[in-house]
Amino acid sequence: MQLIDPNHPAYRPLWVRILIVGVCLGWSVLEFTKGDPFWGVLSCGAGVYAAYMLFWNYKPLDPSALPETAVEDDANDAADEAGKPKPKD
Repeated sequence: MQLIDPNHPAYRPLWVRILIVGVCLGWSVLEFTKGDPFWGVLSCGAGVYAAYMLFWNYKPLDPSALPETAVEDDANDAADEAGKPKPKD
């Protein structure tokens, strides 16, 4: 069962992946220092799993394979229609 999809677009920036792993492992340290090893082990496991999925299994997509965004399409349409009158509905 896969809990984290490493190919999801939300995980594309490196800082997001580092932040997720850092928060999980940081929370683990906090739990261990406060004397609650159960939650420390759980959050450490979540951090290790996140590191495995987001760094070891992460395969960046080829930029040419990414679809164009709607913003780029709108900009291209606006550039193509510059100077042309819009049809009336």
